[in-house]
Amino acid sequence: MAVKAVNLGFQFPSSSPSSFGSSSPKLRKDRLVFRSSTVEQVSFTESENSLIEALLGIQGRGRSSSPNQLNAVERAVQVLERLGGVPDPTKSNLIEGRWQLIFTTRPGTASPIQAAASIQDGKRILFRFDRAAFSFRFLPFKVPYPVPFRLLGDEAKGWLDTTYLSHSGNLRISRGNKGTTFVLQKQTEPRQRLLTAVSSGRNVKEAIEELVSLTRNNGEKEPELEEGEWQMVWNSQTVTDSWIENAANGLMGKQIIGKNGRIKFVVDILLGLKFSMTGNFVKTGTKMYDVTMDDAAIIGGPFGYPMQMENKFTLELLYSDEKIRITRGYNEILFVHTRTDASRMN
Repeated sequence: MAVKAVNLGFQFPSSSPSSFGSSSPKLRKDRLVFRSSTVEQVSFTESENSLIEALLGIQGRGRSSSPNQLNAVERAVQVLERLGGVPDPTKSNLIEGRWQLIFTTRPGTASPIQAAASIQDGKRILFRFDRAAFSFRFLPFKVPYPVPFRLLGDEAKGWLDTTYLSHSGNLRISRGNKGTTFVLQKQTEPRQRLLTAVSSGRNVKEAIEELVSLTRNNGEKEPELEEGEWQMVWNSQTVTDSWIENAANGLMGKQIIGKNGRIKFVVDILLGLKFSMTGNFVKTGTKMYDVTMDDAAIIGGPFGYPMQMENKFTLELLYSDEKIRITRGYNEILFVHTRTDASRMN
């Protein structure tokens, strides 16, 4: 059997499924991906998109995932593995390139190492670590990774089975010799690039502009404020020393959108205490809402201590889907929220 050298292609970022029963891949609408001044088309099948949707909102390559999220990802992975993708994926040119790890079942063990490897058969890649280094943008040289791989023997060896490779060449699922599942993408979609930017704390505004521009140029329907519970994961404003001011301005905690124009901010303080501020929103134009928050209290169990506070601002809805929402609110601050569940205000 001919053996050729390949690169594992791991690229580590600075960091509810709809249909699982389909027996054959069905193409959904193409997603446009903006790269500088060029536009590329990335197609996902319905089952692939189910995995992508399950991964949205999971931070740290799986570190923040709940049991329900893990189950949803595993079900979507199993569906794709049953359907099968490119036959003999390690022999396909589609596997070549740099892949970004977006999810693993063992996020705490992910190692920033790229290794040379060899192909055993149509699915399995054998690898042995022999050297590694850290590469930092602010340094003109690489810092050696201080591990004596040659002294580790078999501990430096391993294998990866590619259990699914998409026909587009943009999605790959692998399972390792230690039972770890990896989900990798060659071209990540704009929503995932935004969450990766949020996780790393870099280039978030650029990722927001890309996603908003995509929606604007793709002719999507006008977004609406969706009911449910939304966690604030990023904002463009550095928080002040006053937690109560931050909470009142929506700079921390959760935002709950209810029926009939009701809105609530909820912030966990400490020892079971919560800050709650309730108000109303009224749509005043395309993507624009007037928001009035005027009922604040410190909540501890069944008891509440009312506070005299009022806050009025205009909210612009820049992007919204079932998982992510981008708004411009108080004092022109940009916000990124992810849906935590479908709960509604009492």
